[in-house]
Amino acid sequence: MSDVSNIVSATELSRLFRECAWFGALDASHQDLVLATSRAEHVGNGAWIARRNAPSDHWLGVHTGLLKLAIYNESGRSCTFSGVPRGGWFGEGSVIKRELRKYDVVAIQPSLVMSVPAVTFHALLSASLPFSHFVIGQLNDRMGEFIASIQNHRLLDADARVAQSLAQLFNPQLYPSTDLTLAISQEELGYLTGLSRQRVNQALQALTDLGILALAYNQIKVLSLDRLRQYGLDQI
Repeated sequence: MSDVSNIVSATELSRLFRECAWFGALDASHQDLVLATSRAEHVGNGAWIARRNAPSDHWLGVHTGLLKLAIYNESGRSCTFSGVPRGGWFGEGSVIKRELRKYDVVAIQPSLVMSVPAVTFHALLSASLPFSHFVIGQLNDRMGEFIASIQNHRLLDADARVAQSLAQLFNPQLYPSTDLTLAISQEELGYLTGLSRQRVNQALQALTDLGILALAYNQIKVLSLDRLRQYGLDQI
């Protein structure tokens, strides 16, 4: 992220952060610190937000759009760990440990990405009890998400993997802003599941036939979130 023309104004930055629950819980002085040091930037589809093995110098959030956390090898093959929809914040573990980032961060939709410098993050962590509680919750929920992702990839069939990948985008703690109508294409969902677009299409059709989803162009509407979350778990 480097094009100055894509960086939002200070007024807009304030509005974006005030929509974040964790920001609203901060003292006024801590809010001022965040706004004085942080930024938000519009990025295009395919933009690299952060690179694996680079310093974890920012805590990152998604105001709008969709990012994926993945590893790419020298031949161009990739392994996706997670998708981060709007409202999600991530990377706190690497920032806390001051380690090199363990994955690449890539936009798979045009996105508005927010970033808080590591120095500001650590200042909040040491001085703000509400922020510390939020980060602890993030770490706990993130661990549960990654364990579920590994379990799903190894034990579930393709239809269930698609269902569970969609369901993970509705984690109310990690992604509180996800709407029941997702602006996501079958190709983008394929990036998150590691499946071909054609196989994703078959899975979505099966879930639609069951009345769990409704499909439109580059859009998926969840008709029953409870059934989506439960789909395929009997295979475990």
